[in-house]
Amino acid sequence: MSPVVGVIMGSRSDFEVMSHACDTLQSLGVPFEARVVSAHRTPRWMADYANGAESRGLKIIIAGAGGAAHLPGMVAAHTLLPVLGVPVAATGLNGLDALLSIVQMPGGVPVGTLAIGKAGARNAALLAAQILALSDRELHRRLQELRQSAETTVLEEVLL
Repeated sequence: MSPVVGVIMGSRSDFEVMSHACDTLQSLGVPFEARVVSAHRTPRWMADYANGAESRGLKIIIAGAGGAAHLPGMVAAHTLLPVLGVPVAATGLNGLDALLSIVQMPGGVPVGTLAIGKAGARNAALLAAQILALSDRELHRRLQELRQSAETTVLEEVLL
């Protein structure tokens, strides 16, 4: 199947975090692509990627970035597809710089901002799947099963 979610990141080192989005999408059977798309080192490629995403069949873009974290916002400026931003801890500020960069988009260019790191990457994939599930009953069922499994795991947890 053709990818419906683009998982992009500013550098290869971000894949350590963004792989959690990929793993989650894969476990739900959501077709995706994963690419390095740097807002700073490959600005033309970034614009081309975003401008052509919809025509290639993508429906949602998950963009992870650290430091100045311009990737999610710059991609959002070039597409009308939903962009979900994942701050990556890449500097001594442990992702706070990226979080503040992504969350402070100007009015009119929205980026849905998730938590810093692994949890944010996983939740971005889950949120993307929930958006897609609005028009995909089978995906909706798989998400329900995932939630039920998580609930069962917690209810069966005995600490002492």
